[in-house]
Amino acid sequence: MRELQLLHFSLFLVIYLAALLGNGLIITAIACDHRLQTPMYFFLLNLSFLDLGCISTTVPKSMDNSLWDNRAISYSGCAAQVFFFVFFMSAEFSLLTVVAYDRYVAICRPLHYGTLLDSRACVKMAAAVWGTCFITALLHTGNTFSIPLCQGKEVEQFFCEIPHILKLSCSDSYLMEVGVLLLSLSLGFGCFIFIVLSYVQIFTVVLRIPSEQGHHKAFSMCLPHLAVVSLLVSTAFFAYVKPSSVSSPAQDLTVTVLYSVVPPAVNPLIYSMRNKEMREALKKLIPVVLV
Repeated sequence: MRELQLLHFSLFLVIYLAALLGNGLIITAIACDHRLQTPMYFFLLNLSFLDLGCISTTVPKSMDNSLWDNRAISYSGCAAQVFFFVFFMSAEFSLLTVVAYDRYVAICRPLHYGTLLDSRACVKMAAAVWGTCFITALLHTGNTFSIPLCQGKEVEQFFCEIPHILKLSCSDSYLMEVGVLLLSLSLGFGCFIFIVLSYVQIFTVVLRIPSEQGHHKAFSMCLPHLAVVSLLVSTAFFAYVKPSSVSSPAQDLTVTVLYSVVPPAVNPLIYSMRNKEMREALKKLIPVVLV
């Protein structure tokens, strides 16, 4: 229905503009405010770039298709979507794991913070995340598009998502990509366990802090990160682990939007809500932008 296509275009346009504005403001604020030149904000800067990359991989093409009543994508365009989506999503979760380590060191080992997380160490960790996830994306893309697709050409999703592409194969070679997916999920689960254990130790230390101000400062540092991790993990877990018996095209679409489109738009809001330094930097920046 043309009306639903235009509604889809309008909703995605609003979400995309919100993601561009929010992440753009955070990137500009961190780059311009010398008080934000710390490891935590360095990693937040990387997260904002990843959010922009992730949402720009899928949403503009979907909006273009809705606006011009076209559902087609080229083979190379589909391969590019798979590569960049896997790259940005895996890099984002890996970087969230690094941020959990940053919060752990800042709260549980504050005297060693300057040594363990100096500028060189931060750059090395960020480079390791980007490099490892680049290789992971190449591996997934190569495996996925080496499989012959003989069950039609219709991907039941608003972008080229690996599980839906594998449904179109009729060769046993798809088992190799399934194996790589399971390996990636296992590594992601390992990152999730690391985050959980880090926060168990963090909250153990925070609850021992006698002052209310100390509690507030610690929670303002950790809760935004924990909220972003919870949103990403819960929606992605449901998208990839739910039984096929409870799956439907409408449900798959909704869940995919929740884990791939919504987080890049709301992450800047989450990070700025409880972060006093970020709010002050944005207040200084917004009048400049308006002028």
